[in-house]
Formats: sequence, structure tokens, C-alpha cells
Amino acid sequence: MEWNFQTAEELAAALRAGEVTSAELTDEAIARIERDDKAINAICVPDFDRARAAARGADQARARGEDRPLLGIPVTVKESYNIAGLPTTWGMPQHRDYMPAEDAVQVSRLKAAGAVVLGKTNVPLGLQDIQSFNEIYGTTNNPWDHGRTSGGSSGGSAAALASGFGALSIGSDLAGSLRTPAHFCGIYAHKPTLGLAATRGMVAPPAPPLPVDLDLAVVGPMARTARDLTLLLDVMAGPDPLTLGKAYDVTLPPARHERLGDFRVLVLDEHPLIATGSAVRAGVNRVADALVDGGARVERHSPLLPDLTEAAMLYRQLMFSGSVARFPVDSYEQLRTRAAGLSADDQSLDAALLRGMVLSHRDWIEANSRRELHRHGWRQLFAEFDAVVCPITPTPAFPHDHNPNPLERRIDIDGVEYPYFDQLVWAGLATMPGLPATAIPAGRSPEGLPVGVQVIGPMFEDRTPLRLAELLEQKIGGFQAPK
Repeated sequence: MEWNFQTAEELAAALRAGEVTSAELTDEAIARIERDDKAINAICVPDFDRARAAARGADQARARGEDRPLLGIPVTVKESYNIAGLPTTWGMPQHRDYMPAEDAVQVSRLKAAGAVVLGKTNVPLGLQDIQSFNEIYGTTNNPWDHGRTSGGSSGGSAAALASGFGALSIGSDLAGSLRTPAHFCGIYAHKPTLGLAATRGMVAPPAPPLPVDLDLAVVGPMARTARDLTLLLDVMAGPDPLTLGKAYDVTLPPARHERLGDFRVLVLDEHPLIATGSAVRAGVNRVADALVDGGARVERHSPLLPDLTEAAMLYRQLMFSGSVARFPVDSYEQLRTRAAGLSADDQSLDAALLRGMVLSHRDWIEANSRRELHRHGWRQLFAEFDAVVCPITPTPAFPHDHNPNPLERRIDIDGVEYPYFDQLVWAGLATMPGLPATAIPAGRSPEGLPVGVQVIGPMFEDRTPLRLAELLEQKIGGFQAPK
């Protein structure tokens, strides 16, 4: 039997039933990687010897009567997570030899749950791109079209899953880095509520793995089904044992509803700052039609929705305010000079980026206060709705674009060019207020490329968008392997 595209849930059942061993699953996964990854380049740091040893250990543990959530299941890990004995570079050439001394907390949780780690997956330089390429490990190609990107920054993980390289993966998300690769590669991903899953050890080298609370950024699961996302999120969720974990455990509330017909959903397909491509709009409408057909209450507009333009501006300011913290002083002063030269009337996304890079602490506090007002607005909206369905980016996967200056790149939306980073506004809709969001497949473009949408839910009610994703998977179908 071909096991590589089976779900983690199916593999766990087969392992428990004695239909297959972890050693067999691991050998089959490695054989597929060695056969197919030359064309994809998803696995940048293989760890096959230790994976085989871990698989043998899992089989021995099962023979002793042990059972854990992921016991014996082959998985991959985004390169940006520390794994003792493997390099962590974030694609930065100056750190190609950096070797962390201990596993990231999420890698430890994977291993404690019994997972078999096959290796690490590719990322962009510094995790700061919507593509996954770097000088050390090269370019990761989209399994559906090798001339296109798999997305970023968890693009290696998404490509690995779409190619059958392991049943699960873990990634991270600040600017859609879980959701965009899932959308581009036709898989599932979940951006958890901000703070739900500990991030220690998912840190740029050579910084020490401290238990800090990140702003905007989260770590989260990737899979080929919605149910597998929930399985992996249950392993990942919980505070850092060095800090809040000393006092608190996590118990997520159940999904608000179990039946599709009970959900109240706001569907969005237009943003005031960027066009929505026809292929993505069709994906959103396909999901909306499935919701209506399943008896859900679907609305296209609501006065409760926080202002999308202000949300995008706040997101860009908050995101880029942290990106220049370690810039050299002279570079920072050049940015301040450029920002000071902006017209007060310039309310473009590019202006918000530049102003965000040089925010004073006082200005950041003001921006954060406005974020809290948006969070309050979302709480009011989620008293009326259970979820919001909307795009992840305006287009399917785009052709590789390695212009070294990303500010010179453009994104083509049905023949009209937009600044490259403007496509992040949809990802920021959930990121800025810290909401959970589940990326789900929603069909194919006319060219046969995957198209996904995101299901946004209330803070710390992650099981609600995950359950809706599962119900939609049953209704419209889910992952399909690339031809």
C-alpha cells in the first residue's frame, strides 16, 4: 500500500492496528524524498539516520504497549526551528554553520508525542519573503508548477506536504507564512491565536532561545486535512514551561457548532486597498456556495467589520516597526529622513511601511491602542458571526521572482500590477488583532493551480475555524496530490 499521502490520523490507526510499522513508513517517506525532492527542493536539511533510529524506537515503544498522539508518524520541521545536531540558519549565509544546543520547545513536543522527524524544510532569507529561496539551500519549487513559488516563509513545509514528504509539518506565521504556502500548494494550515503555542527556539541565529512573547508572530501546524491540523495543534498548544506554563494549562473551548447549518459566516472577497484576482474570488464564492447549500447563514457585508483600510495600515506599521530594530544607526537615520519627507496626505501602504520602520515608542503605544480597539470590534463581530471567510492572497502561486530588492517587485492581478508586499493585506486581517485563521483548499485556478481561502475565528476559539474547515472539506473536498 502507498502510505505517503495517507493522513496522520489514518497512519496512526494503521500503526495501532499493526498494519504497518513506523520503520516502514519512514523508509517509504525517505525513498520518496530521495526520488522526488531534486525537482522540488523542499527538504533542505535531511536527518534520515536519526529518523530511522527514532522510527525503530517508536516501534519498540508500541510493542511495549505505549501509545502517544503522533507515535511513529513521519513529519518535517521548518528550518527556522532549532533542532540539536542540525544547523539553524534562517537562510542567512553568515550563519550556515550555526548549530543550536537544544531543541525548540515545539520540536520537543513533537518528539514527546512520538513523531519521527525526517528533516528540515526550506525558508526564505531571514523568513522575510513570500517565496522560499536563499543562498545556502537554493529555491523551493511549487509541486504543481516548478516555475512558480511554493510560498513563504513556510514554503518548504507546504511543498513537502503536497509532495508526500511526511504527514505533518510545523511552520510559523507573521505575514501569512503558514497560510500563503498552504494556499499556493493546496494543503491545510492553521495560524493559532497569538500566544496560544510557545515559540521558544524558533529564533534567528545566533540569538539564544529565550521564552519571549512575540508580537504578531505565531507557530502553527500544517497538514493535508483539517482533522490533522487539530491533531497537531493539540500537541503544539500551551504556554512555555519556563514561564506561564508554571501556572497555567490550556483548555481550548469546543467549536461553537458541529453542524454546517448552524454556522453564521461573514464572507469577504473585496479589499479597499488591492484587487482580488478572479481565480481567488471564484474560490471564495465556491466556499460561500457550499456554506449556503449546507444551510449556514451567510452574509456578505456587516457594519460590525472593523475598518479594513485602517487595519492594513496598523498591521504594516506594527509589523515593520520590529523589522529594523537591529539596523545599523546610519541606515536607520536614512529611513527617518525618508519618513520625515512624506506628505501628511500620503496614506498609502508604502508610506505606512516607512512610517512603521521608524515608529517612536510613543507612536507604537498609540498604534497598539488602536489595535486594541480593533480587537474589541472583532469581539463584537464574533457575537454576531462565528467565522469570517476571505482570501489569503489575491492570486494563486506566482512565478519565481528573485529581484534582490523586493520593493521593486510587482504582483500581477488579472493583468494589473501592484506593489509586491501589498498582497499581505489579507494575511494581516487576522494577524494584526491576533486571531486564529485556518487555510483550506478551495479549488483550482483555470491554469490548474491550487486556490485556498482562510477561515478566521474568535480569539482562543481555534476549534471553531478548524471545525468549519473540516465540515467544508467534507462538502467541497480537500487536498489533492499534484499530477
